Amino acid sequence: MKNVRRLISSHRQVLASCVMGSSAEFSTRITDKGVGSNAALHSGEVFVLRGSKGKAALESLDFYVAYVAPVPRGVSPICQPCFARQPRKKGGCNGSSDVVNLAFWILFFQSLQEERSKTAKSMININSCLQEIFGAAIQAAYPDLENPPLVVTPSQQPKFGDYQCNSAMGITQILLKTKEQKVSPREIAEKISKNIPANECIEKVEIAGPGFINVHLRKDFVSKQLSSLLMNGVQPPAVGKRKKVVVDFSSPNIAKEMHVGHLRSTIIGESMCRLFEFAGYDVLRLNHLGDWGTQFGMLIAHLQDKFPDYLTVSPPIGDLQAFYKESKRRFDTEEEFKKRAYQCVVLLQSKNPDFIKAWELICDVSRKEFQKIYNCLDITLIERGESFYHEMMKDIVKEFEDKGFVQVDDGRKIVFVPGFPVPLTIMKSDGGYTYDTSDLAALKHRLCEEKADILIYVVDSGQSVHLQTVFAAGQMIGWYDPKVTRVAHAAFGVVLGEDKKKFKTRSGDTVRLIDLLEEGLKRAMDKLKDKERDKVLTAEELKAAQTSVAFGCIKYADLSHNRLNDYVFSFDKMLDDRGNTAAYLLYAFTRIRAIARLANIDEQMLRKAAREEVLILDHEKEWKLGKCILRFPEILQKILEDLLLHTLCDYLYELATTFTEFYDNCYCVEKDRQSGQIVKVNMWRLLLCEATATVMAKGFDILGIKPVQRM
Repeated sequence: MKNVRRLISSHRQVLASCVMGSSAEFSTRITDKGVGSNAALHSGEVFVLRGSKGKAALESLDFYVAYVAPVPRGVSPICQPCFARQPRKKGGCNGSSDVVNLAFWILFFQSLQEERSKTAKSMININSCLQEIFGAAIQAAYPDLENPPLVVTPSQQPKFGDYQCNSAMGITQILLKTKEQKVSPREIAEKISKNIPANECIEKVEIAGPGFINVHLRKDFVSKQLSSLLMNGVQPPAVGKRKKVVVDFSSPNIAKEMHVGHLRSTIIGESMCRLFEFAGYDVLRLNHLGDWGTQFGMLIAHLQDKFPDYLTVSPPIGDLQAFYKESKRRFDTEEEFKKRAYQCVVLLQSKNPDFIKAWELICDVSRKEFQKIYNCLDITLIERGESFYHEMMKDIVKEFEDKGFVQVDDGRKIVFVPGFPVPLTIMKSDGGYTYDTSDLAALKHRLCEEKADILIYVVDSGQSVHLQTVFAAGQMIGWYDPKVTRVAHAAFGVVLGEDKKKFKTRSGDTVRLIDLLEEGLKRAMDKLKDKERDKVLTAEELKAAQTSVAFGCIKYADLSHNRLNDYVFSFDKMLDDRGNTAAYLLYAFTRIRAIARLANIDEQMLRKAAREEVLILDHEKEWKLGKCILRFPEILQKILEDLLLHTLCDYLYELATTFTEFYDNCYCVEKDRQSGQIVKVNMWRLLLCEATATVMAKGFDILGIKPVQRM
């Protein structure tokens, strides 16, 4: 009994703060009394304690009451407890069971409190809110329809409204096909509109054309959301259960230099990881290096010939690419060398210490070169190459054999996957393993050991058939259920030169990535000097601006194109400060940040204003900008679903151009024309500037772009 009271006493505030409109004493048990013995827990609802009859109830533990209350929007159901009647036992409670009971509820309410706190700070996804509202309206209007279409999109013409629900046309077709009822879309739209539940975001709806429902948002709702953004910053959406995401990206080959072909996987993969991390997922960033295989036989044999004392003296391999070419030439032309290379492979795979050391030396040289590029581009990866999975491959072959999926073809062990004409080769005729075996081992480890909920491979489109076959094999053998686990190939096209052919050097060689980055730095500095920025920036500021522009422009040029398509690499276009480029956005960002600074408004003053000022959105450009800012969460949600990052780039460009319209038409700081002295600061407009910059900064962060305060 003392333990029960101690729990109540120490957690009373937690329980009280979770009760809607009530702070009181609480009993240790919760039953369905008060809502009926057959009360059900409905979606979006949770039983919470309410009220008290004073201290006597607490002492006797005789007060049981619960009611059904709506969960705040965005709060995920934490659990769905089953309530049962528990009549009061004579003489008080059963100590041990009631302690457990109370402990459970304290944990439950703590979780709910944390979830509410997180949700209160999150930016609301207006599109999702409207989908909930119209989903409820359609359900009320047509309760017999199963999975009716729910189509809510931003309005393309602001004069007709802010958003539009276009579900009526689809419902017309369903009623005609399933019930043979001929009802006009406009009539359906009217019925939906009449069933819209009370809400805080819709000012009014209008039916237009054949059945479009135009939605006008409430200005006080938009203003409130902007104020929340300014006070809390850009907060991630509430995602409920924290899922694990594994992203496979970059993945160069050891002993070969990273080239322009690795650029897309590296940049796209990094940005995807940043997005999922921001959204609250547990992200594992994997670099599936090509660090195992027959090519290491010729590299080790060449190392032994060129640096015979490699075991005691670190070999000065300056140019690993040239070293690789030399060994490959010998492998192709010298029969004795070729035989010795095969022997080296066998000794390496049998874990001979001398050959393992040779392999590690070669890997270390490559690793250092890769890291230079990763440092430039601010890329974070965990190395987990093919060698990591080598010991697992034997078990992979056995598992497919045991389940009867293996066929033998001319000594090879192959696996046919339904729907794919080309089989996977999981063992060669000489007993060696293949890339198929390695990829299957990696897939299983990520699914079964890492317990990935989402698995994304950022690999070029040329590998699409291979990866889809591997994924299907994993599903066939039972490693995952696609209804539960998402396994996706985030494919991308190739980088083209301005001649629309594969990007090459003038001599026809593949462009080295390090050379490309150095060229970007040079051109960025030239651009800054052309604008005479070297005369107004300190040396340190100029260096920061150079790095920001160079690497930001290279990343943005890639990410702003639909990854499924090829794109033309052009320094001239990406460094142009007009149009949808990083250069334009970075300059726009620094100008926005400078507005408050030039008005002598510091961060502390802005924070105070965010708490006290009401954002007025009476001017059409203020209203347009406010709505554009609040579309950020729905943009991110879309990318989490389709993995197309160019949508974020398009949004940032739209936000920057919308801001320019606002700034050209709405004075933020008013000055005397003759003296140039500030005569008025429109603080609510400065807050719109700050909200714009805050969202842009988070967008840049997701894209891996580092803006600077002065440029």
